Amino acid sequence: MSESRDPREEFVIVPRRRHPGPYRVVGVLVLCALCGLVGYGVGWSQGGHRIADVVQTRPSLAKELAEVSAEYDRVRQRMVQLDRASAIDEQALKTARNTIAELEGQLASLEADLTFYRNIMAPSEASKGLQVDQLSLRQVRGEGQYGFKLVLTQVGDNKSYISGVVAVNIIGERNGEQEVIPLRDLSGDVEELGVRFRFRYFQDVEGTLTLPDDFDPYEIQVVAKAEGSKASQAERTFEWRQLTRN
Repeated sequence: MSESRDPREEFVIVPRRRHPGPYRVVGVLVLCALCGLVGYGVGWSQGGHRIADVVQTRPSLAKELAEVSAEYDRVRQRMVQLDRASAIDEQALKTARNTIAELEGQLASLEADLTFYRNIMAPSEASKGLQVDQLSLRQVRGEGQYGFKLVLTQVGDNKSYISGVVAVNIIGERNGEQEVIPLRDLSGDVEELGVRFRFRYFQDVEGTLTLPDDFDPYEIQVVAKAEGSKASQAERTFEWRQLTRN
């Protein structure tokens, strides 16, 4: 006899857990592996494109770098050449200027010599016979010491010698008073009051003189006297400042 159930009784359904089989686990693992491979492939593909771009760009960059380096070397070399050329040009210009100055000096000296000899050989009527032609001074050694050079000439008649004596006096002031000092007293190269001369065309009288410390010169007076058949006299006065200025 069957037992009767109370209709108020409730039925509860409890799900049954089943342990996954081995094939299902392997399938899940394979699926995960495939997903990982797909993701890696996508990433590698994008990274590969970047690497490929860098690899492809590298030769052009290297070429551009080489061109820039070569251009830099050319510019630097050109700058060095320009600097050297500028220095050479400046040196050449300086040398040329010095040469021109020397040639101009030589030309002026030659012209002066030409005028000098021309006046001796073909003088004017007013300048014949014994002449005091030139006197020059140059400072030497120290203060108050000068080298002098006096030039006497015979103008016109040069067929025979002319002889005589020339006296040189330095005129100045000492202690507020005028004083005349003969060249003999200032120069060890002159032993007498008058310097003897004998020449056909010209003669130089050279030496050094030393001024006293308290003497202020302002003129040099030269008096030349010829003797014998050509007896004559020539005088000339030179300003000290003009002589020392040149």
